[in-house]
Amino acid sequence: MTAERGVAVVTGGGTGIGAACCRALAQEGFRVGVHYRSSEEAARKLAAQLPGAFLLQGDIAQPDDCDRLIGEIKEQAGRLDVLVNNAGLNRNGPMLTMKLDDYDAVAAVARGTWYLTKLALRRFMFRAESGRIITISSVVGHTGNPGQVPYTMAKAALDAMTKSLAQELGTRGVLVNAVAPGFIDTEMTGELPAEVRESILARVPLGRMGLAEEVADVVAFLATRGSYVQGSVIHVNGGMFGG
Repeated sequence: MTAERGVAVVTGGGTGIGAACCRALAQEGFRVGVHYRSSEEAARKLAAQLPGAFLLQGDIAQPDDCDRLIGEIKEQAGRLDVLVNNAGLNRNGPMLTMKLDDYDAVAAVARGTWYLTKLALRRFMFRAESGRIITISSVVGHTGNPGQVPYTMAKAALDAMTKSLAQELGTRGVLVNAVAPGFIDTEMTGELPAEVRESILARVPLGRMGLAEEVADVVAFLATRGSYVQGSVIHVNGGMFGG
């Protein structure tokens, strides 16, 4: 696939890995839809830097918002060639003290990712008989992580969704893959205590945190090239986990 001013939408695109994906896709020639839930200032600032970019606001966990977002993509861009499912939610805490509401909040975003993907396929990609679905999961969906049981479950589920959906869509012209980042230097990891950061880095053979741009490079490859990559989970973790 060549961009040819195709349209790419990145959920949770205002900050962190999502913002890096927006920049990388814009550099590839896509018109980018920058989705955000609450990071309006960051999303507006980013969109202003990308030629032809447009903003999308909504809570992926809410089905009505997903329906509205698809309508807004149709209205503002008229097409959708690449959907990057980056939006996610984490609630930290030991399983025995975590509340059901915490689990439900994390799981609702994963459910919303499934629903938004379904809508994108039905409204845009099946009609065009082409498209790319790229989901950002996580290394912890494979390794586990203490204090993050709902989050690790959700990320593992997204990888399973990727593999199953790729088999469903093998003859429909749509490629479906996932990118599983490891320990990436973002605002979220920047809030970790120094001792926790050092403990994690000790498990990374490359001896450093990854950059959001290094994850986005892989997303851009899958969005524009990678024409024989289907149902794969590509790990970007400096050797922390081999897949």
